[in-house]
Amino acid sequence: MKEGRVAIAMSGGVDSSAAAAILRDRGYDLVGFSMQLWDQKRNAPSEDERHAGRCCSLDDLYDARSVAARLGFPYYVVNLQNEFQQTVVKKFIESYRDGLTPSPCVLCNSHMKFDRLVRMAEEVQATHVATGHYARIEKDEKTGRFFLLRGKDRGKDQAYFLFELTQEQLSRALFPVGNLDKAEVRQIARRFGLDVAEKPDSQEICFVPDDDYAAFIERHYEDVMGVPKSQDCFPGGDIVDSDGARVGRHSGIHHFTIGQRRGLGIAHSEPLYVIDIRPGNNQVVVGGKSQVGSRKCLVAGTNWISIPGLEGPMRVFAKIRSRHAEAPAMVYPLENGSVMVEFDAPQPAISPGQACVFYDGEYVVGGGWITRPSTKHPVPAGPDFGGCEK
Repeated sequence: MKEGRVAIAMSGGVDSSAAAAILRDRGYDLVGFSMQLWDQKRNAPSEDERHAGRCCSLDDLYDARSVAARLGFPYYVVNLQNEFQQTVVKKFIESYRDGLTPSPCVLCNSHMKFDRLVRMAEEVQATHVATGHYARIEKDEKTGRFFLLRGKDRGKDQAYFLFELTQEQLSRALFPVGNLDKAEVRQIARRFGLDVAEKPDSQEICFVPDDDYAAFIERHYEDVMGVPKSQDCFPGGDIVDSDGARVGRHSGIHHFTIGQRRGLGIAHSEPLYVIDIRPGNNQVVVGGKSQVGSRKCLVAGTNWISIPGLEGPMRVFAKIRSRHAEAPAMVYPLENGSVMVEFDAPQPAISPGQACVFYDGEYVVGGGWITRPSTKHPVPAGPDFGGCEK
């Protein structure tokens, strides 16, 4: 490994470009990489009609290359489309078909941007990897443990999406814009004469250009899953109330997520919300607003950052989705590595498939995936439970 050499992920946006400028200014030897993850032409319904892409477009790659040339470091584009399809997009489709609400940005960060970037860093003899994430890292000199902290700009903070990072990955990661706010990042890009200084921010779930998840799933089911598409892939079913009474029909549970209000197609005296999705019998359960809130959820696949592991009940602030404010809660360990989260107050639309991340002030304690309970680890039924059967 060459001390001082850093492999930096280049998206073509202002954040990663400013991160490169900061590191270059500090004297680091940079090697830039752009990951070609999704061909936006695949989103077009025909060859003559193409949606504008939100990532991995030729314009983004051109911008990244221009920044690398401006700052004077080598730059490479690595085609990871097949790996991205199998690791992220396939999981996205499977989750919606199973009545879950996936968080593909977490998977992308954990398994693509960091896992693959670390491997690419080794190939070019780099000791560290860098990205434009709004997050921070600290090291406890006494224990040698690495901590993940929120970004200084709370409006841009991306620590939620990084909760799966391992100690090894954190030990090699650099987040140069983590201590800056967005205005400062743009100012740095201007100071270095980077053309991307005023470029708009990218959007979440970059491979779905119009936010129509159901249409994306139906359009790409066959080529991503590798099996012929049939009516059995997206079977319709009943929409029922909390008592089990049928109130309507739906054309596939992949059209729904917990807390959804619009698009139910039901005339009712009061607004109705999706309060549960039951893939076993293909039912969508609806109810009033008061039925959306839950106090408890089961979280599996946990990864701990600020602590080696959870040995007893712990007081945290828990965040059930990226745009949701964290809320005070108790986390209780279970014998299989899962945890039970009990909030002080009901939380709206706790959705299986989403990440639940735990905080202690500015520090990310750890996190996991909201899941349906098993018979081994049941969760109390009724309005105090979020995430599965009501």
